[in-house]
Amino acid sequence: MSTAADRHPELHHVVVFADGPGGGNPAPIVLDADGMTEAEMRGVADETGLESGFAFHPDTPDDDIAVRFWVPRHEMEMCGHVTLGTLWLLAQRGVFETPSSPRIATRSGRVLGRIAADGSVQISQPPAVLTRVENVGPVLRALRIGEDELADGPILNSSTSRVKTLIPLRDASVLDGLHPDLDLMESTCDAVGSTGLYPYAVTGDREFSARQFPRSSGYAEDPATGIAATALVGGLASTGALPLDERDVTVRQGVAMGRPSRITVRLDLDGTDIAGLWLGGPVSHAPHPDGP
Repeated sequence: MSTAADRHPELHHVVVFADGPGGGNPAPIVLDADGMTEAEMRGVADETGLESGFAFHPDTPDDDIAVRFWVPRHEMEMCGHVTLGTLWLLAQRGVFETPSSPRIATRSGRVLGRIAADGSVQISQPPAVLTRVENVGPVLRALRIGEDELADGPILNSSTSRVKTLIPLRDASVLDGLHPDLDLMESTCDAVGSTGLYPYAVTGDREFSARQFPRSSGYAEDPATGIAATALVGGLASTGALPLDERDVTVRQGVAMGRPSRITVRLDLDGTDIAGLWLGGPVSHAPHPDGP
């Protein structure tokens, strides 16, 4: 039986945001997806069980590359770790110079890239858009926690590319001990208007730990979610819970899954206004039996 790699020779496997052995978020990426149908793209995601990326020639000369994203159940408008992985692969192959600033077309809009002289990569995200979640009952029931396990501060919906529900927890032990009711996840996210619950705890100066339980992606938990991390940092900075400066903020994820991950987010400031955010983290080739 042929595999996705057999059918798509330009399918590569990378791991993004790893913070130790077995960590990070793996991503299958097709670097020359021109001509692929939506059924074929979804087929790659379904076969691998992972968020998958597909790079195309852009429709306009204003962009340098176009990328689409699929999970086993549906297409997504934007995926942070897949975009970083695609940018890194193209830099490794010499398609983009180092340093350079490629323009990336996605279904959520144009994303700017940064490729440093050492080959590390970052992508841009817009400022967070916030709304307060007033009816917190469904969220608490889905996470199987009580109000006494929450930290001070509101539960917020925050979006840079997709809406994530930010739930402040008392400490990392509460976070790591979560055993959510996954059968309630889709209905809970629908009730609050979110694509995933993102409980988090403060663990240090400009350091957070978090977990992501997606609404309906075909898997129960995500080991590293760049878009959720930018929603967290952008949301907290917008409310004054995080000082406005351009030092790195570290978000650790995947620890409870045994897949430790480290996501780096930096505010892009225009005076005292948040102009956007920069998302980055380590990227490397991932060993895969079907990959190059």
